[in-house]
Amino acid sequence: MPVTIAELAQALDAQSWGEQSLQVTGAAEPDNVQPVEGDGGVIALAMSPKYADALKPGCMAILAEGMDPEAYGLRAAIFAPRPRLVMAGLTRAFDPGPDIAPGIHPSAVIDDSAQIGEGAAIGPFVVIGADVVIGPGARIASHVSIGRGSRLGRDAILHAGVRIAHGVTAGDRLIVQPGASIGGDGFSFVTPEESGIEEIRRTLGERAEIKAQHWTRIHSLGGVEIGDDVEIGANSTIDRGTIRSTRVGSGTKIDNLVMLGHNVVIGDDCLLCSQVGVAGSARVGNRVVLAGKVGVNDNITVGDDVIAGGASKIFTRVPAGRVILGNPAVRMDTQMEIQKAVRRLPRMAQQLARLQETVTRLLEKG
Repeated sequence: MPVTIAELAQALDAQSWGEQSLQVTGAAEPDNVQPVEGDGGVIALAMSPKYADALKPGCMAILAEGMDPEAYGLRAAIFAPRPRLVMAGLTRAFDPGPDIAPGIHPSAVIDDSAQIGEGAAIGPFVVIGADVVIGPGARIASHVSIGRGSRLGRDAILHAGVRIAHGVTAGDRLIVQPGASIGGDGFSFVTPEESGIEEIRRTLGERAEIKAQHWTRIHSLGGVEIGDDVEIGANSTIDRGTIRSTRVGSGTKIDNLVMLGHNVVIGDDCLLCSQVGVAGSARVGNRVVLAGKVGVNDNITVGDDVIAGGASKIFTRVPAGRVILGNPAVRMDTQMEIQKAVRRLPRMAQQLARLQETVTRLLEKG
């Protein structure tokens, strides 16, 4: 539904200017926004001068504080004190969410013991197992499956093709993007005798004898526990615990293609970007940011407020508050010095070669 400039500014907790009654029907980049015709139209996102240069006279726009709407010939404007935060509110206002019809689709298969909260919407070909509890206001898209005894809080949104295994517990306002899988078995196996992996960990690479080995499954008896306001990206996977549950804290946001192993603990308000992998039994503190392709070794601890740069490989414990980068990950300033030294290596090799030639000639003369 369209909203007026005045209503949108109030919803975004921002100041407005110009024709307050103009109706906003959507948002777009300045290049794609035409002047307002009639009572309203699309608002342009022009929150810095480099974007505002593309504005056409007669438009509506969201500007950064301090920008002059009259200079751009606008009919109305909203001023963003913190542009990306305003973007969050704006996109929320115009996002219709997944197309899930109210009620329960007749093709859904729901066990008689399952409890479905008031106002929940369940799409076609959904399968809900025994003793599942779905909170009020949940929206479950097509081809989702939810296993025995799992519990979802209120206002969950599960997009198409999500797989939630048995014994998964999630808080309120969970969002899971298409194809994600929560609660699959952990990758945990053992050999009757000491395995080659255990041997090289003990000897740091020395192998006495290479023998045939047979892997025996360690079954996953734990579940997955997820807090409130968690988002899980498309095709991400979270393994269930071996004995205790794998845990994801409240407010944590997980990008696409992220892998969390069995018994992992992720704290509150973390940000895990695409292709992050956290190995079994690792513990990640609160407010940690792991950039794309970061890997975390098994059985280590990453402290609160750590930020790991892209493609960092974390093999040892990281103290709270540290900013790290590289493979193996070290303090970011140390890694920058390492990179500078690496860039100097070709020149240093040339200098060493000339020095060797000089020494050789001196020795020959001597």
